Amino acid sequence: MGRVRATPESAFMNSVTSVSSLTLSVLPGEYSVAQLPPSAPLPVWAASGKLWAIVGAPGEISVVTESARIPADVQAENGWAALQLHGPFPFHLTGVLSAVLVPLRGAGVGIFALSTFDTDYVLVKAQRLAEALQALRSAGHTVTER
Repeated sequence: MGRVRATPESAFMNSVTSVSSLTLSVLPGEYSVAQLPPSAPLPVWAASGKLWAIVGAPGEISVVTESARIPADVQAENGWAALQLHGPFPFHLTGVLSAVLVPLRGAGVGIFALSTFDTDYVLVKAQRLAEALQALRSAGHTVTER
C-alpha cells in the first residue's frame, strides 16, 4: 500500500479532534428545567431571555429558561446555574462535553446539559456552583463569572 500524504487540511483536522482545556462562563441569573405534557402548546413564555430551550419527545416537552419566566402552575426543577462553553465547536470535535462532565462527576455535581449549533451549556444546581467551578478549574479549564 502507498503512503497517504498529509495535507494541511488533514493535519488541522487531526490536531483538533479532541479537547482538554476549555473556557466557560457562568451566565447571570437562575434557571429552571420545566416539564409540560406532550399535548401542551409550545410555551411563548419560555422563548426569550439569555438562555432558553424547548425540547419535545414522545412523552413530554422540556423547557429550560430563566426561573422568573416559569408560571407558578408549571412543574419545574428550580435553582440551576448555567455554564456556557465558549464555542463554536466543529461537529467533528470529540470530547467537548466529556472534558467538562468528567470533573463534575468526580466532584459529585449533577448536571443538565443542552447544546446549540455552535456550543454547549451545562446547568448545575446553584447551591453546588462553587464546587463545580473548583472542579473545572482544577481540571485545567478557565471559568469566568459575569
